[in-house]
Formats: sequence, C-alpha cells, structure tokens
Amino acid sequence: MIRNTCLWLCSLLSIAAGAETAFENERARWLETAERSKPQLHYRTVKPVAVVTAVKDSSAYQGWRYEKTGEPAELYADNFNRRMTVTLDFGEHLVGYCSFHIKELTLRQDAPVRLKFTFGEVPAELNVPLDPWRGSLNRAWMQDEVVTVTDVGSAIRIARRVAFRYLKIELMGHSSWDFAIDSISTVAQSSASGVKTALQPACPDLVRRINDVGITTLHECMQTVYEDGPKRDRRLWVGDLYLESLANRYAFKDNLITKRCLYLFAALATKGGVVISNCFETPQPHAQEISVCLTYSLLWNSTLLEYLIDTDDRTTANDLWPVALKQVEAALAYVGDDGLFDRPRCPLWLFFDWRDGLDVATPMQGATIFALQQTYELARRLGRENEVKSYPALIRKMKTAARRHFYNSKRGVAESGPDRQVSVLGQTWLIKSGVLTKQEGAMAIRTALATKECVIPGTPYATHYLIDAMLLCGMKQEARDYLTAYWGGMVEKGADTYWEAYDPKDDFISPYGFHAVNSACHAWGCTPVYFIHRYPEVFQR
Repeated sequence: MIRNTCLWLCSLLSIAAGAETAFENERARWLETAERSKPQLHYRTVKPVAVVTAVKDSSAYQGWRYEKTGEPAELYADNFNRRMTVTLDFGEHLVGYCSFHIKELTLRQDAPVRLKFTFGEVPAELNVPLDPWRGSLNRAWMQDEVVTVTDVGSAIRIARRVAFRYLKIELMGHSSWDFAIDSISTVAQSSASGVKTALQPACPDLVRRINDVGITTLHECMQTVYEDGPKRDRRLWVGDLYLESLANRYAFKDNLITKRCLYLFAALATKGGVVISNCFETPQPHAQEISVCLTYSLLWNSTLLEYLIDTDDRTTANDLWPVALKQVEAALAYVGDDGLFDRPRCPLWLFFDWRDGLDVATPMQGATIFALQQTYELARRLGRENEVKSYPALIRKMKTAARRHFYNSKRGVAESGPDRQVSVLGQTWLIKSGVLTKQEGAMAIRTALATKECVIPGTPYATHYLIDAMLLCGMKQEARDYLTAYWGGMVEKGADTYWEAYDPKDDFISPYGFHAVNSACHAWGCTPVYFIHRYPEVFQR
C-alpha cells in the first residue's frame, strides 16, 4: 500500500474549506508553548568495536550477516590505499553525527581523497545494490555520503545526521601518497535519559530482551520530538506519538516531550482545525499539509487523555480541549443517520496498517466509537461533560449499528466491506470500542486467526492493537504468546531496534517496494515496553 497523494489533496481541500481559520488567535501561542517544552538532547561519543565482513546467509535476516574479522586498531594502522574498503560495527544502534580523521603515512598529500560512507541499520542495507533504485520513496533517504578530503590533519564531521549500527567506507579516488583513517567515532544523541522502571527478578530472559530492545527503540526515536524513524521519515507522526507516549510512561517518564508534540500538532492543524498526520521541526515547524489521516487525528485525542492521566496537567488539557472537539467533529461528518461511518463518502486517508487489500470499514466504525469514548472520558475528567452530552447516546447508536452491519453472530466474527472480509483489525477495533463483549471478542480473534483468508497485521503498529484487544478480552496467555512470538521473532533475528514492517513469514516485506528503504528503528515498534510493565502478571511471571 502506497500513500495516495491525490487522496491527500482531496482530504486537504475538503477539511480546509471555510472562510475562517480555527484557533487563529491561539496558534502562535501554542507554537511558543511547544518551543518552551523542547527537551534537551544528551550526547555521548561512541567508537566502533569491530571490523566485520559480510556473509551471505539464507538463514540470516534478509539474507546477510556480519562476522568479526579484525579490530579497529588494525584499520587505524593500515594503509587505506591497499585496503580500499572496510566495514565497521559500532556494536549498537546509534543516532548522531560521525567524524573521522586521516593521517599521512608516506610522502605528502598531493591530491584530494574521496571516500564513500554508507551507514546501515541492518546488514542487508549495506549489501544489496541501491541502484538502479527500486523503491517508491525518494532514493535520497538512503544513508550513503561521498566525502572529499582536501586537507589532511583535521577531524571531519559528516554533515548528515545518521541512524545506524554498521558503517562501510570505500575509497573512490586517491593519488600516490599513502594514508590511514586513524580515528572514527560518532556523537550519538537522544533526549531520553535514564530508564525509570525495572523488571521483576523472575522475568523470563526473552521478555527481558524484548523489553530492552523496545526501550532502545524508544530511546533512539526520542529526539526533540518523538520521531517516526531516525533514519527515514525523520518527522513526528500522530500514530507514533500515541504509542510512544504509552511506552514512555514505563520507560523514561518524560512527559514534557509529549506536551511539546501535542502543542505542535494543535498549532499546525488545518485551517478547519483538523490535526494533520505528521509535521516537521525545521527549517521552522510546519505540517505536511497534503496528509490528513483521520484515524491519526482521532488518536491525538487519546494522546491528550493519556497525557492528562499521567500528569494531571489540567491547564494543558483545557487549553487544547477545543482541538479535541474538532477531531471528533471531523469524523462525525461522515457518520450517517443509521449510525454507520460512511467509508465510501469519506475522502480522507484512513490508515490502520501497511497491508494491501485491508478493508477499513469495520475498523473505522470501531475507531470512531473509541474516539468518542476517549473524548467523553477526557471531558469527564475536565468537568466538561455538558459540552459532549450527546456522545453517550451516539455511542450506543453506533455500537448497535456496528453489531447489525458488521458482526456475523453465526460465525462469531466481524466482517468488513462488500466481500465480508475477515481481518484481525476488524475484530480488534470492535473489541476496543466495546461493540463486542469479552467473550465475543475472544471468540472473534480466535476465529479470525484460524481463518485461512484472514488479513493479519503486517506491522508492529497494527500488532500493538491486537495485543491490546487480547488483553481486554482476558486472553492473557494468547497475548503473551503472540507478543513473545512476534517481537521475540525480531529479537531472535538480531534486531537492535524494532522494525517498521515485520511479517514472520516474509523477511522482505516492504510498503515501499524495496526492503532496504524500510526503517529498522521505528517508533511504533516500542510498545512491548508498555505491555510488559502495564501487565506484569501476564508478561513478567
């Protein structure tokens, strides 16, 4: 599934219509509040731990692994004119800026040196041809940089911030004089500092490893906003914001970054007041205006509610309350008198997963009900129930309509669309919204997973909601088994951080037509941290 730009443009035009700009008198102040809430970055210098060689291995993730073949000290003493290429392992995933130094070995420099640096998060990224380019996203996302050194003797910092574990250096141009790369390091950065929670002593080793990789993923994505992926898509997305804030609750407990992100989205909303799916910080804060994703807009409300629960910051919640109302209004514009979300009439992007062919009619019905519930709970905590007094009756109406239109009681499973598609996410969102009882929900999930043609999640993002739904239905053992199999599968395949897309049956799954452009450190993969700590009796026993 590729993001449909034409659809986004239609979304923007329909949402932005109107003579007046919503929150016009508040946006500048909200941006100022976001700026004041910017977290400080913490830095550390990291050096490579090994020289490695690529090994093609069909049993390894995406067909490649590295073997240690030397020490960095050997590189520093070696004539690079003879070596020509080297790959270094820094031993961990890093986000930051790489620097290196060149020294003369014989004679004097008589010409520039041209070096190519290629940074990779996973081994395959450095060992598959990038050209001719096969991906649907911009080739410039790939982390290969050519550096020309004209003056030997000073440290050179590569200007681009990179996210990587492995670094390949290739000699592209040189003269007769001999030289060595005699030092190389990376100044790694993150705004996360100090894990604030601990696991029980009896926690199983695999669960502990899953938790550790989740914390590392969150750490790397916590910059001055919650980044989607520090390698690619280096921006803030609402869906990731929601999941990262949940994991942050049980990891670093830095609520200031959540506040910053909430205010950025509020200030950069469409003219009509709808939160845009993603935004950038530089060169000045701005949203990707052609990207309105209604499912993400609704999750902004959930993030605000969870922020209030974590902080009791009623000032912020009240300040942003009008924005929450606008998100619900945007969704209800497509709910008919019959209580159904009219998917064919809605021009907006509705994202639930990177799965081709997923019918979103049933998930969207559930997601809209869930948003109404979350917003009503936000109102209740702020003493604003009178402003949303119509919500309870509307929720009941939409639940009734959902059962009548989507739930097949004979099969015990939710269906979606004209072909009555069975998907895991169809069950998930009817469970989260309370359309199905615990018993019905448990049966629906089991039935769906046992159905051969069922559409299963293809990303950690969608899988998060499946685990959540299982726990809501009391499926404790099944939730534990699925989480440890799914995220544990990535850990067993060598993940330092969790991947953007993962299918245990397809290591090469990619929403973009080429697996190398996938993000291997992706924010929405960090939520095992949330589950493991929120339900210790399930996962830590």
